[in-house]
Amino acid sequence: MVAADLDVTVDLARALLQEQHPDLAGLPLELVANGWDNVVVRLGDDLALRLPRRELGAQLMRNEHSVLPLLAPRLPVPVPTPVRVGAPSDALGYPWPWGVVRWVDGVAAALVPPAERTPWAEHLARVFVALHQPAPDDAPGNRFRGIPVGEREATFEDRLGLLPERLHRRARALWADAASAPEYDGAPMWLHGDPHPANLVTAGGRLAAVIDFGDVTSGDPASDLGAMWLTFDAEGRRRFRAVVDAQARGGRGWDAGMWRRAQGWALLYTTICFSYPDTHPVMVGVGEHAVEQLLG
Repeated sequence: MVAADLDVTVDLARALLQEQHPDLAGLPLELVANGWDNVVVRLGDDLALRLPRRELGAQLMRNEHSVLPLLAPRLPVPVPTPVRVGAPSDALGYPWPWGVVRWVDGVAAALVPPAERTPWAEHLARVFVALHQPAPDDAPGNRFRGIPVGEREATFEDRLGLLPERLHRRARALWADAASAPEYDGAPMWLHGDPHPANLVTAGGRLAAVIDFGDVTSGDPASDLGAMWLTFDAEGRRRFRAVVDAQARGGRGWDAGMWRRAQGWALLYTTICFSYPDTHPVMVGVGEHAVEQLLG
């Protein structure tokens, strides 16, 4: 895990509430996640605090606070739109924005067997169809997402060694096909930026929420659609793609080049999943599933 720039504790969370949202400060607090960029503290039964633990996470929080109120009304799934916004506190030595969001019961889809995700494949596809609409010029920038997939070749080459050597030839062929696909020439579309199965919440066999929009940006939807191989098995992918093909772009769907590029993004994400075997074993599991789907 990347070291925190600041230790975010339950005591700090309560002090921030007392300072800025005192009507919430008496509710029970429970630390439930200490993630890569943010700490999540459950607040009572229905709310949660998301507090950056490092400077990079603070910028991702700013992205969410500015964009999610615009996107949430069009999306057919709960997302972490802030219901309260917190400011940096000089008095408490906390330098970043933070927020209060609705709590959603469920578990990360990455913890659920892929076959059990199939029933909500169409639902996730409809989320992407609703999200992938033209974005304004001032959408948050992101030099790692929404760009031509071939521009990520250095990262692919650097991480390829994390895959079993017997798969390297097939992986290079898949990458070459994706990188040679026609570049996206449409309007920059809104993108989630990081829609892997650990950022999808499932409950009772349904998609309960899509979270962690910090990488939200605009560009080529292929970098979002690559999540299809990380999330679903063959049947789930069939259902997912059928909805996207029937409904995206007002019913015109995407061309074959989009799906070739998306497969390249899926391969890139797969190699990255294996980068943190000691600190992110759940993501290693996501990578193992995706390897089988892409190269098995």
